[in-house]
Amino acid sequence: MQTVGPSTPSAQAERAARPALQPIRRRSPRRNWIADFYGSAVGKKYVMAITGIVLLGYVFVHMAGNLHLYEGPHRINEYGEGLRDLGEPLVGRTQILWAMRSMLALSFVMHIHSAYGLTRINQAARARGGYAQDREFLAANFASRTMRWTGVIVLLYLVFHLFDLTWGQANPDYVRGDVYHNVVASFERVPVAIAYVIANLALGVHIYHGAWSMFQSLGINNPRFNHLRRWFAVGFALVVTAGNVTFPIMVQLGVVE
Repeated sequence: MQTVGPSTPSAQAERAARPALQPIRRRSPRRNWIADFYGSAVGKKYVMAITGIVLLGYVFVHMAGNLHLYEGPHRINEYGEGLRDLGEPLVGRTQILWAMRSMLALSFVMHIHSAYGLTRINQAARARGGYAQDREFLAANFASRTMRWTGVIVLLYLVFHLFDLTWGQANPDYVRGDVYHNVVASFERVPVAIAYVIANLALGVHIYHGAWSMFQSLGINNPRFNHLRRWFAVGFALVVTAGNVTFPIMVQLGVVE
């Protein structure tokens, strides 16, 4: 009897008639829409704007609270203790303060991370030829072009500020709980006073562009009201900057001693 080999025409026809085996399709894992949104440029802009609002509120309240310095040692020290006592007796001492610090720290980290992410996205787009020219901001000016550098200055200033007036390692005459004494002891040092003035000028430039652009990032952008946005940004930055730079200047002039 003659057998039909696998390479004969009849064997090939039989294989061709069989249904083709379909590859097994694995279900893709469920995607997290929050991560997807934050991974986009729009999502990062929203995060920058929202965290920026939190940080803007903090710098204003912080500056306003520090104005108690001009009311004398008792008042500013009482203010400092009052922050630690927030929420008592409903919650324990310093619990509200630490909750606020945690929210600020998270906002600060997310603000920096989203800014870094946007920078990488923009660099990648330029490398692909996605931009015919360099980025053009709606409010293209000195503030917008120097946001990265003023941000770095503000970050370095914040680190020194914590070691100087919060933890005390950078202040040789630091006395725990004596806000007035610590401020005077710090700003009596001329290099420290100069550094604080320069850092707060950089903070003012950063605040100006941040306060202006956060409305655009949130989709609040109408030519009829853009002049109000600019006036708000200018006024907010001037108030915070002017208030902050008076502290080292007044100590150097001997008004606060």
